[in-house]
Amino acid sequence: MAESQREVVLIEDDAGMRQAVARILTGSGFAIHAFASAEDFLATLDGDDCAARAACLVCDVRLPGMSGLELHRRVGERGTTPPWVFITAHDDRILREQADRAGAGYLMKPFEGRALLALVASMVPAVG
Repeated sequence: MAESQREVVLIEDDAGMRQAVARILTGSGFAIHAFASAEDFLATLDGDDCAARAACLVCDVRLPGMSGLELHRRVGERGTTPPWVFITAHDDRILREQADRAGAGYLMKPFEGRALLALVASMVPAVG
């Protein structure tokens, strides 16, 4: 599989959760680019556009500053966006509907590692 097909961007403000999710994904062969905030991630887009190379973005919905949903909108304005998985500890119907309209996956915290892996794997394009 091409390296770009295995890259995942992770945006999660909680350091423990960020480390746990990164460990789950790297353990399954994904290369992780992790960020603590939407703003940190956006700051990298002008130099090294890992969003364009990423097979998937895993993003917390409630981040300090810009929300995950707002980040999704802003990245979309820059061009094509890879598949997204929104993760949140604050589930509600409207949020699920917004994620669905965005064509994104959605996981409620806490979630099992295999649920995350299955969702990310379902969104990563198959490489022949």
